[in-house]
Amino acid sequence: MTDLDEAIAAVRADVAALHAELVRYGLVIWTGGNVSGRVPGADLFVIKPSGVSYDDLAPENMILCDLDGNVVPGSPGSDRSPSSDTAAHAYVYRNMPEVGGVVHTHSPYAVAWAARGEEIPCVITGMADEFGGPIPVGPFAIIGDDSIGRGIVETLKGHRSRAVLMQNHGPFTIGVSAKDAVKAAVMCEDAARTVHFARQGGELIPIPQDKIDALYNRYQNVYGQSSDDRR
Repeated sequence: MTDLDEAIAAVRADVAALHAELVRYGLVIWTGGNVSGRVPGADLFVIKPSGVSYDDLAPENMILCDLDGNVVPGSPGSDRSPSSDTAAHAYVYRNMPEVGGVVHTHSPYAVAWAARGEEIPCVITGMADEFGGPIPVGPFAIIGDDSIGRGIVETLKGHRSRAVLMQNHGPFTIGVSAKDAVKAAVMCEDAARTVHFARQGGELIPIPQDKIDALYNRYQNVYGQSSDDRR
């Protein structure tokens, strides 16, 4: 087995296992949603097959794609159709080389904000830590081509947030790895839910920008163990 084969196998296993986290945290319904992961050192990524039950996902049926979203012929799982969001993921990987993982969910509170086309304001310290400010809204786009991917990239380029609410659709998150992107999806839904509850009780209290900056810097650079992925 070559180094590339080993890298692909590791990403397949990682991406397959991480889909269980979407179920665990209540971020998906039925077969909706997806996780993908970039293969280190190659212009390839791994994504789930379309319309397959989460209980049936395994490393061998994850689908290997190139950065144009084409399934790699002859690879395990290549007889299946990839996720309907594959073109969006591919566009992100092509245009954001720092991204190692992409996640899409239909988590209910985040989708509710997306349905209003309203960004989630940064009014809790956990959001400042994780996202460095509000979670922005991306443009309305139809599934099937790279329109969603273009909207993700246009919205998140130069933005500290690792989550975007695609209008009338739902959240997409990015990360340095697939695990990092899954964490961002979990934290996005937590923020969407908490801020929704807070707004029902009265006026939200904004956090001053300098305090947001300080919280984000501490969490990204100081929090946790130096040998671990702090995210």
